[in-house]
Amino acid sequence: MKLLKVNTARFSEVVEKCGEPKIYTPWQKPSADRHFRAQLKNNRVMTILKSESGTDFGIADFKERKGARYLIFPKSLTPFANKRIVGINWALVRG
Repeated sequence: MKLLKVNTARFSEVVEKCGEPKIYTPWQKPSADRHFRAQLKNNRVMTILKSESGTDFGIADFKERKGARYLIFPKSLTPFANKRIVGINWALVRG
């Protein structure tokens, strides 16, 4: 059995390069929210999900999932595309 190597990055590294994120709560469908669509277009949205073990991890993209949380960063998350963001530190997030 071959193990897949998952590319990872630390959350603190993302905050260092892309700025301090804000929590985004979708009160309407993303397609109806102009501000959110602009953030998506500029690759500034991170989806925070729970792993099977219960720890939080992030994806530098928008994934609409039940129980997911979303962060919007001041700068593009493009350098972290296709990476699993680990070590989520909620103290680095603005409410």
